[in-house]
Amino acid sequence: MKDLSFKDFTNKVLTGMSIGIVVALIPGALLGELAKALNWEFVSQLTTISTRLLAVVMGLTIAMQFKLTPIQSATLAITTAIGSGGIKFMDGTLVLAGIGDVINAGITAAIAVWVMLMIGNRFKAYTILLVPTIVIILVGQLGLIMLPYVSAFTGFIGQMVNAFTSFTPVVAGILISITFAIMIVSPISTAGVAMAISLAGIGSGAANLGICAAGFGLAIAGFKVNGVGTSIAHFLGSPKMQMANMIKKPKMMLPIVLNAAVCGAFAGILTIVGTPASAGFGISGLIGPINHLNIVGYSAGNLLITVLVFVGIPVVMGFVSSYLFDNKLKLVSAEDYKIDFK
Repeated sequence: MKDLSFKDFTNKVLTGMSIGIVVALIPGALLGELAKALNWEFVSQLTTISTRLLAVVMGLTIAMQFKLTPIQSATLAITTAIGSGGIKFMDGTLVLAGIGDVINAGITAAIAVWVMLMIGNRFKAYTILLVPTIVIILVGQLGLIMLPYVSAFTGFIGQMVNAFTSFTPVVAGILISITFAIMIVSPISTAGVAMAISLAGIGSGAANLGICAAGFGLAIAGFKVNGVGTSIAHFLGSPKMQMANMIKKPKMMLPIVLNAAVCGAFAGILTIVGTPASAGFGISGLIGPINHLNIVGYSAGNLLITVLVFVGIPVVMGFVSSYLFDNKLKLVSAEDYKIDFK
């Protein structure tokens, strides 16, 4: 613990969070909408379980970053899940109500890790009795106390996005797209914000295009150092895998903001729409484009426009912005986007 700086400690927590989020969300992102379309109920159920267990998985991947013992790792997984608020008692029944608040889960996990590192081996043979009891009860309760205050921050973001919808379609599209592009690389739940304010119409479409801008933009910017598989996971899975890098090097978001602004403008120009339930997913699981087409219809023209705005423009802008900010302005480099899953 003494050799671990605050910066290193924070980086380990963020890296663990990023990996956990990707592991839990990718199955649903890849197969969720396809399972619905093909009526694969068992696949839909399994991917839902995977998503709902996000906080548990996140606790384990954070534990791995700190090389915690099995007792500590299991304790951290349970405590993180409690702090997320996703597990609730409803009418006396324990329910996985959702993924919970990812930010609060991360804060709770960080506190739990710190407490366990401070305890160390002090309890010797009593470790298996005392560490889970102390950490789960005390830190878990602290997480639940913090939950409404941390969640209020998400509510504030939602109010800000809601205010953007009062502008003209193009301006609203730009502002919402940029906001969601940044949020999707943060611990904030984009889907949670969208649902909280019932974001629909062009606002929902712009939110999804902002996430596409981030996913394709990050994949292209870091392709040289991340390779094919990891790059694809940015847009088919979740750009949140870049969360630790964004916290360490906020400048890496400059190309993404440009991507999102252009994509958001097209949301207003071409009237790209969606529902509150579809906003916040981008192209993952084809949720964004399919819900747009469900509203406007599956004509040849609409299909062409959908492919253009959800894939074509984000990809083209990904190359343009990467060239501009990396080759010309020298403000970012591919190394800024490198992901290490060790």
